[in-house]
Amino acid sequence: MVDVLTEIIIERPCQDVARYTTDPENAPSWYVNIERVEWKSPPPLRLGSEVAFVAEFLGRRLAYTYRVTAFVPGERLVMATTEGPFPMETIYEWVSVARSGTRMRLRNRGRPAGFSTLIAPFVAWSMRRANRKDLARLKEILEREPRL
Repeated sequence: MVDVLTEIIIERPCQDVARYTTDPENAPSWYVNIERVEWKSPPPLRLGSEVAFVAEFLGRRLAYTYRVTAFVPGERLVMATTEGPFPMETIYEWVSVARSGTRMRLRNRGRPAGFSTLIAPFVAWSMRRANRKDLARLKEILEREPRL
């Protein structure tokens, strides 16, 4: 089992951070590895929505579709995929902190199958490293651009 939890404090109101991060079209701007996003169901994001992503991870090009399995706007988003050798669940959580800041938690967890079980520790390490970069990039974007 791979279970990676990363979090950061962003000096923006919770609703701003949640709104930006739950718009899949913004994903390529703050996720270093995501190249492209395609809606498989009509926007906006809601329970049952499906969104396809094309990414590069560990030198491999990956295409996968997430389905929204839980969504409480401004609080929590859960997306899951069952495709490929590494089914994954991604969870976003936002909590207001201090005056106008937000603690954003990004959690990825999944159960690798077959050969992937052998490399699970390396995948977890790589995922944690990528998530830290992604959240740092998100913080930079949201704190620099007050109109987003």
